[in-house]
Amino acid sequence: MTINRNILTLDEFTIQQMRMFPNATGELSTLLRDIGLAAKRVNVEVNKAGLVDILGDAGSINVQGEDVKKLDVFANNQFIGVLKHGISCAGIGSEEMDDFVIFDDEISNNSKYVVVFDPLDGSSNIDVNVSIGTIFGVFRRVSKIGTPCTKDDFLQAGINQVAAGYVIYGSSTMLVYATRRGVNGFTLDPSIGEFSLSHPNIKCPESGKYYSVNHGNFFQYPENVRKYINQCQRKTESEGGPYSQRYIGSMVADLHRNLIKGGIFMYPETFDKPGGKLRLLYEASPFAFILEVAGGKATNGLERILNIKPNGLHERTPLFIGSKNMMDELETYLRS
Repeated sequence: MTINRNILTLDEFTIQQMRMFPNATGELSTLLRDIGLAAKRVNVEVNKAGLVDILGDAGSINVQGEDVKKLDVFANNQFIGVLKHGISCAGIGSEEMDDFVIFDDEISNNSKYVVVFDPLDGSSNIDVNVSIGTIFGVFRRVSKIGTPCTKDDFLQAGINQVAAGYVIYGSSTMLVYATRRGVNGFTLDPSIGEFSLSHPNIKCPESGKYYSVNHGNFFQYPENVRKYINQCQRKTESEGGPYSQRYIGSMVADLHRNLIKGGIFMYPETFDKPGGKLRLLYEASPFAFILEVAGGKATNGLERILNIKPNGLHERTPLFIGSKNMMDELETYLRS
């Protein structure tokens, strides 16, 4: 088999990036490769989910009050296991767990980073074979190195993330991650079992043709949001419209499409959920970091998502995120 040496694997890419910084310890690169390993393990189970007994509910309710799916449990265990046995993570916060987890051993206590993640976003779509994904954010610890991590290490504003990313398990499996240097996408090559660089230096188009929102909740949304949605449908061709509505119900899939092709994703507050539904720490903040590095914008309707410091691990928020020009237009409605 001929190997194309112009294509970098995730390991090769992170090592290449590390060489640009003479004082780099390589700890973040190792952490990202650990996340890639856990994602590959989850991908195997996602691909054969219809053949084994891991579809459907696990018979329990998570801290969010949602039914836990069996693949949720598996994915959560894989990410915890890989990160715990690595050398670059002091602790984790997960959607599936009530509280953060400290990896209280000598190696972990000397690690600089903590990781927050949603192990399997869109899990309500598992049983119908729709794309699902993993979302993660990485923070540098604020507690003293050499001691166990603390709650303050996790409850940081999203702007303090040193990296964020997601994995989408779809027609192909992709890992996309951002640091302040840029956003890069890696597609899993099943022939060699490695993530290979396929989308270097991703930039979100400044405008797009897609808007993503749950129209079933239309009359639950604030009036200014409803006015913007109506405007999306009424735009003429000369105004760059009309926009096409695309809503999968799997946040990773919707935002992956909009990142690549341009678009806007909205999950507003409703009368029933005035504080929003999406989790700030491990859903909204990681994607806000990714989209901003790629040239997009993200807000809760009042302020920049990355400036919000969470008060709790599972704090919720409204979310408006996407292409810069589309977000600028939306904000004129949100301010009205």
